[in-house]
Amino acid sequence: MTSSISESWTRIEVWLARRTPRTFAALGSPAERSAIAVAEQAIGQPFPEPLAESLLRHNGMGHFDLLPPFWSLLDVQSIIIAWQTRMKIYGDESAGAEEGDPDGEYGPWWHRQWIPFALDGAGDYLIIDQRSYRRRGRIGKADHEIGCSFSHHPMWASLPALLDATATALESGEAVDGYLPVAVDEDELDWDF
Repeated sequence: MTSSISESWTRIEVWLARRTPRTFAALGSPAERSAIAVAEQAIGQPFPEPLAESLLRHNGMGHFDLLPPFWSLLDVQSIIIAWQTRMKIYGDESAGAEEGDPDGEYGPWWHRQWIPFALDGAGDYLIIDQRSYRRRGRIGKADHEIGCSFSHHPMWASLPALLDATATALESGEAVDGYLPVAVDEDELDWDF
């Protein structure tokens, strides 16, 4: 059974505070509900509840890896900027774009119903797929060169599943989807693969 967002965050926070205090200190303070409402208006769709709940716990974290293998959480303002930037790049192509198989491993380069929530520092994002179909809420990797891909590993099924898998990997010290958590200099979280 997947832990709730709150339970997963508590587990992650405890591990980070004990093992990687620098990464723990990088976790942002809670977002304001009004900031989330502004972001929802800016991107033209509501945030899924798990994302809003996560932002109300930690509003981003700067450029520290948290999610395997090298993803840092975006704050609310950065979510707006990332979404708007991708929409500007995608431009007029979006109106006639092929959506592909919504259950498939690959999606288009970008879609207006994707909400970015983490970045890798190289122009790629983790997104929550909000398109209306049976796998709504799954996590995709929106690569700036090749487009978006979706893994069938259970940890990428949703944000609650991703945070739960991250917490479990931290607590157990075992790899998840091939990624092993390590404490660099007993100060900062990193992932080996």
